Amino acid sequence: MKKSFIIKGDICYSKNSNELITVKDSYLICKDGISMGIFKQIPEEYNNLEVYDFSNKLITPGLIDLHVHAPQYTFRGLGMDLELLDWLNTYTFPEEYKYSNLKYSQKSYEKFVNDLKFSATTRASIFSTLHVSSTVLLMDLLEKSGLITYVGKVNMDRNGIETLQEESSEESELRTVEWLEKIKDRYQRTFPILTPRFTPSCTDDLMIRLSKIQKKYTLPVQSHLSENKGEIAWVKQLCPDTRCYGDSYDKYHLFGENSNTIMAHCVWSDEIERKLLKNRGVFIAHCPNSNLNLASGIAPIRKYLSEGQKIGLGSDIAGGIHLSLFKQISDAIQVSKMYWRLVDDTCKPLTIEEAFYLATLGGGEFFGKVGSFDKGFEFDAIVIDDSDYKHENLNLNQRLERTIYMSEARHVTHKFVSGIKIF
Repeated sequence: MKKSFIIKGDICYSKNSNELITVKDSYLICKDGISMGIFKQIPEEYNNLEVYDFSNKLITPGLIDLHVHAPQYTFRGLGMDLELLDWLNTYTFPEEYKYSNLKYSQKSYEKFVNDLKFSATTRASIFSTLHVSSTVLLMDLLEKSGLITYVGKVNMDRNGIETLQEESSEESELRTVEWLEKIKDRYQRTFPILTPRFTPSCTDDLMIRLSKIQKKYTLPVQSHLSENKGEIAWVKQLCPDTRCYGDSYDKYHLFGENSNTIMAHCVWSDEIERKLLKNRGVFIAHCPNSNLNLASGIAPIRKYLSEGQKIGLGSDIAGGIHLSLFKQISDAIQVSKMYWRLVDDTCKPLTIEEAFYLATLGGGEFFGKVGSFDKGFEFDAIVIDDSDYKHENLNLNQRLERTIYMSEARHVTHKFVSGIKIF
């Protein structure tokens, strides 16, 4: 049940991509799960509400992970000497096959969900595997965690391995509908998202079938786009009638035309694809740590911000090794410096304000009015004890910057999601 209460502390949040609001020793008011704003003194109308006193601790909006693979949590940090396609075949597909076993899935997903629960992340868009039962299990665990998430049963009817590939497009369709019917009206905080793995994994016939499912169930969509040069060349061979990789989704109406859509990476999106992303309102999930680990490249995030693209951050476990979105913020800043230094010196590196925005308000837009403490936004908040690395002379902007670079999961002491206290 959503509650009404007040939390007191040192508050930081993004007003927009360039403006960071910081207010020391103030009150943040939640009414029925919605932020009523920040006050130096409690307004009389809220005097009867319970106050959580987190004085001298940082309070920020919860962080948003727009792209994470739950079944890959077990092998993060492995195979980092490989590029994307070899890594998928060597590590990812054999591991995801194991999720046909519910006992294995239970143990693995419990670890993932528990670590996600006690991280700085409050909302996430998550890939499962192609297995219906283990996907439902993952959604059950996430619902119990109190987080708000989208979860997708993966679709793939070609170019997998013998043990991890659906028999046909019809079989993939049937299993997807089975999953959707099984979870219908089952959850309050966990939602389905249509998940074609990526174009090389899905035949044209399967994409046609998924388009029909999307329309019938009005589902959002998540997939991958222009992550790796070899992948892009492969898509061009498979879909010779397309102008760009994005067309391979768009021609089936799975690219933001009918629903919210997340496309992870977009490292090599050309001008045609960037215009399509912008026109369709597709969310780009920037995954800087993964792009480094799998030698994919450096996404031109400065260009995307200048173009007004919708952008958030993704951990992309296990291409990325950090579940922490704070680490992804620092990675995003660091790779933007390399893009500026090595690729295009007109693309200035990301500022702290911009990168923090991506992890909160930028990605939060996918979930609605999420990622800010302005009045009317859903009340997602984390409380951070920064005493381990705080210095008495630091202002709030500097304390937040240190938190981005130096905090660990243990420093997140409390979490609220849509007005519910998680811990």
